[in-house]
Amino acid sequence: MQAHSSHSQKVLSHPSLDQGGSGASTQGTLSPAQLLQSSELLKGQKTIGILHNGALYRLQATKLGKLILTK
Repeated sequence: MQAHSSHSQKVLSHPSLDQGGSGASTQGTLSPAQLLQSSELLKGQKTIGILHNGALYRLQATKLGKLILTK
């Protein structure tokens, strides 16, 4: 179980998840992203819609357990 916690911390501190949205880290301004399980988003569905800045996106779970986000 220790490895899972360690992995989560690495993901949460990755520069691509900064709250500034730029994908680049600026020293001292990085805040960790919220971590959600995909099952919390999908809630038993294979596909969900996500509205983002007025555009509709589709998040889909594949048979192989991957996620695909399309516009």
